Amino acid sequence: MIVRPKLHWLRMLFIWNGSVIRAILPQLLVVLCFSLFAVWTHGRLFGHIVPLTVAPFTLLGVSLAIFLGFRNSASYDRFWEGRKLWGALLNVCRSLMRQAQSIGETRPEEPRLKEWLALLAAFTHAMRHQLRKTDPAQDFARLLPADQCAQLAAARYRPTLILLWLGQWVADGKRQGRYGEITAAAMDSNLSALSDILGGCERLAHTPIPYAYSVMNHRVVYLYCFLLPFALVGEIGMMTPVISVLVAYTFIAIEALAQEIEEPFGMLANDLALDNMSFNIEDSLRELTGEPLPPAAPEPENYILT
Repeated sequence: MIVRPKLHWLRMLFIWNGSVIRAILPQLLVVLCFSLFAVWTHGRLFGHIVPLTVAPFTLLGVSLAIFLGFRNSASYDRFWEGRKLWGALLNVCRSLMRQAQSIGETRPEEPRLKEWLALLAAFTHAMRHQLRKTDPAQDFARLLPADQCAQLAAARYRPTLILLWLGQWVADGKRQGRYGEITAAAMDSNLSALSDILGGCERLAHTPIPYAYSVMNHRVVYLYCFLLPFALVGEIGMMTPVISVLVAYTFIAIEALAQEIEEPFGMLANDLALDNMSFNIEDSLRELTGEPLPPAAPEPENYILT
């Protein structure tokens, strides 16, 4: 995720880190070459004038802008839903920690509460690693005992297994008389909320925007940008490369940004900062038990928070 201070409007014109221009620079150079070729040949291709005018591109440009706007909106909805799910994860984990400590009358120094904290933190990190398809072994090793790490290593759906252990922790507390049926039901309700959050994240991760829709937008955008110079050269002459590249930057950048944020749990610059969110949740839970917190995380490198 890009994290930058607000800059003066003039400096914003020249921002490099945090924009998608790095990703689309080769495409813009291709459009520039097409434009220079159209100017050099005066709109001719193989000795024949390309019979294009601005009128059809005006009509197509309006419809293309609508399609790209819808695509960008759909992608941002996915991005924002992912952020809301991780915000809900923070809230539910805090509630479960509070219930275990206050309603369950479990003191911070008790091993039982430390086990609860470790399981909640492990669940958060397991979600992140499952969504990003990364190795969770290092996080599990510092949080959980060896036998549980071995069981998780052999499991396919690790967050679900940790949810089972959390449920067993609640059931054990009820059997030991630490709290009654109503308290156990309240805690179990929050565990069900964790399951809903996990399912919502899996739905976003495993159900992308329909591929055919993305292909259609992609093809139309590039055909539009590659043919536009031949329609402009008869109207604006030497300014054709400037206007063509500007139009291409608008359309191609919107499509590239939509492709980045439609998978909000990835590791691209504009995706959600799941690493930072996971450790913030863990630190928040530790603070509730009075544990000393680690030093604050360093400033993001190149304004990118992972």
